Amino acid sequence: MGLSPQRVAIVATWALALLGANAQDSDSDAEAPSGYDYVDPLIGTINGGHVFPGATLPFGMVKASADVNGENQGGFSSDNSTIIGYSHMHDSGTGGGASMGNFPIFAQAGCPNNDINACSYTYWDRQTKRINGTVSARPGYFAITLESQVRTEMTVTNHSAIYRFTFPNAPITANTTLSPHFLIELADLAQTRSNGNITVQGSRISGGGTFMPSFGIGTYNSYFCADFSGANKVRGGVFANSRGGDTETLHIYSEGTQNSPSDRPAGAWIQFDKPAQNNQVLVRVGMSFINEAQACANAEKEIPAFNFEAVLSDAAYAWREKLSVITIQDGGVSDVIKRAFWSGVYRSMISPQDYTGENPKWQSSEPYYDSFYCIWDSFRSIHPLITLLDPHSQTLMVRSLLDIYTHEGKLPDCRMSFCKGFTQGGSNADIVIADAYLKNISAGIDWKLAYEAVISDAEVEPPNWDVEGRGGLESWKKLGYIPTENFDIQGVGTETRSISRTVEYAYNDFVIATLAKAFGHQDDYQKYLTRSGNWKNMFKADQTSFINTTDTGFVGFLQPRYMNGSWGFQDPVYCSPLLSFTGCYLNPGGGETYEGPVWLYTFFAPGDMATLIATLGGPQKFVQRLDFFHDSGMLYIGDEQAFLMVYLYHYAGRPGLSAKRTRYYIPSQFNDTVNGIPGNDDSGAMGSFEALTMMGVFPNAGQDVYFITPPFFESVSIFNRQSGKTATIANVNFDPDGGNVYIQKATLDGKPYTRNWLQHSFFLEGGVLELTLGPTESAWGTRPQDLPPSLGPYGANGTVNGTGVGVERRWEVPRLEVEVGSYF
Repeated sequence: MGLSPQRVAIVATWALALLGANAQDSDSDAEAPSGYDYVDPLIGTINGGHVFPGATLPFGMVKASADVNGENQGGFSSDNSTIIGYSHMHDSGTGGGASMGNFPIFAQAGCPNNDINACSYTYWDRQTKRINGTVSARPGYFAITLESQVRTEMTVTNHSAIYRFTFPNAPITANTTLSPHFLIELADLAQTRSNGNITVQGSRISGGGTFMPSFGIGTYNSYFCADFSGANKVRGGVFANSRGGDTETLHIYSEGTQNSPSDRPAGAWIQFDKPAQNNQVLVRVGMSFINEAQACANAEKEIPAFNFEAVLSDAAYAWREKLSVITIQDGGVSDVIKRAFWSGVYRSMISPQDYTGENPKWQSSEPYYDSFYCIWDSFRSIHPLITLLDPHSQTLMVRSLLDIYTHEGKLPDCRMSFCKGFTQGGSNADIVIADAYLKNISAGIDWKLAYEAVISDAEVEPPNWDVEGRGGLESWKKLGYIPTENFDIQGVGTETRSISRTVEYAYNDFVIATLAKAFGHQDDYQKYLTRSGNWKNMFKADQTSFINTTDTGFVGFLQPRYMNGSWGFQDPVYCSPLLSFTGCYLNPGGGETYEGPVWLYTFFAPGDMATLIATLGGPQKFVQRLDFFHDSGMLYIGDEQAFLMVYLYHYAGRPGLSAKRTRYYIPSQFNDTVNGIPGNDDSGAMGSFEALTMMGVFPNAGQDVYFITPPFFESVSIFNRQSGKTATIANVNFDPDGGNVYIQKATLDGKPYTRNWLQHSFFLEGGVLELTLGPTESAWGTRPQDLPPSLGPYGANGTVNGTGVGVERRWEVPRLEVEVGSYF
């Protein structure tokens, strides 16, 4: 979604040179570890990765983690920042502000002289350093020990967390005896709480508050219910600012300024005598967006017995089951590769989050998922990967998107905590829906409603297109592009990004044309197919590009254009690591592209790459231009719109160069270190890119197209629970060190296979794709008839492509008969 300031300095160091790989083999165990055992949730938890490393279930609502006083967008960071508490809900990888972290809990072994006001209440007073080397993280589990000698472990169910606090025999603070003191603060990570209330009743603390989202508008209400077990309560009460008292109820009102955040610390505390066993106290925390009673009910239902080990075992089982659809024969690759791969798959299943039954805005029998954060990031690889590995969950997510449309009038492009998030480019839920249709994600989906929703995006401008839909639709329809300094009285929004919005709206209309064709709406098909070519209207054929004062030698780039048809200017290198890297972000002063240079967006015509290649001078010149883009340092692989750039060589008849590029970025930019991703993970976008790339198939999202490159393993098998079939991609002459990266020939179920792309039917129907590898490029996948489908008439040799690999072929999608029904 965005580039954090921490990334700017890092990217600058490798923009013109490849970083070295860190690939040390580790000793193999007597029994081969499973994928679960290779997951390291700490990858990407430093320098702007913002990965959430705590305890969660697949797509779970509750996400428990330690929170730092520093770079805390994901709660925790693997640096030297202090710990300020343990909270129960987070997002992962966001490039926006710190997200959620509601109602942090903090434990102290005792208060000096047994004076409750000698304990620390504010986060700046209670912040405590960690003991290096004590962090432990695996799927469903997180633990850390602080310099106070208090160790905290945590695991979760879907709506609840359970913490196990282990205290030292003797507190390290002078004049203090072991009498555990806990506080829960009415706060979130970004300190946005306005209204709030909290109550202590026996060994239970419950409450709620009103908070703001981190990358959107509005507010949301959240509620918690915490129960303590393992020691006898001594006393309890509430605190405000830095002082505690015996009063057991506190209410905070914003006096009508609900959107004004409050920095006033407030919450509740509770103190116990010495724990009965192992100096341990267990804390069960239920969460809800409905009310306190439901938060308590969630905890009592999901964790009735305070059995930490049982909850942990169930969480581990859930993750092993999710990951079990993939089987690899590693062929001797390093543990770096295996850890990077499995951790990428894991992070792709953290969000979106299943909030079904927790929606306070409307009653519905449909599922509700949240933390679509943001679809501009996730449509490219997260949702396609979920479609491959967990089609049932992807089906529920699509149904949730449509239910949001039903009740709020627009498909979301970004959504968190029931709030509308900021749009970054096109109406990208359109792509998720088209991708789902083409790949048989169908159970219980109302396709008539889906078509209505995408047509609304294309035709109806909302009042605020900063948070949903598209802006500038009158100009889009009349002029065929989004003008710079557009006159728009139909709605309001940030009047920048005219170039990137134009090419993204064009692709949105392309996938709508796909659906129109499939549903028999011929007039719509022709209309949106025509609009999908609007990217051409911003192509300035004589535009040159310089780096400093040196001519790049390439001519013809997208450029800003005014309503009267005249051209503006944006340096094609601007907003790349080579020039004003962060100059094109979501703000009124941003440029006419979003988080990337004109160079990048000139390559973006995913539905019509053949025409684009011809426009840019033919396949040979296209490859030279794409090589220059990668090699010059302009391409920043840490932002999601760069992913497709790795694979565009396929359209020019050079699939071997796509394969070569995958090895260029992995493991140099994607590896198993805490700094092991190049950008904000954005709910798993970086993880899904590396997982798909290492599996050897990368999607052109919104189309039934997967580019083929050699997997990073000897073989990869994917079991499809939708069809019950297994698809395997196997390498012959596999080199674990990456020497043989070029496909020489391929067979599909024993028969020669020459196309450099696959359709989803391979994963639905199963089979074996066998790739014979070698150290040099071959003729495999290079003929015009072997290229991915495209609207334009030109093949790889620049001649008219009469092979039938054109737009008509795109809709020859094999579909299984699936019973349509509700899972609820």
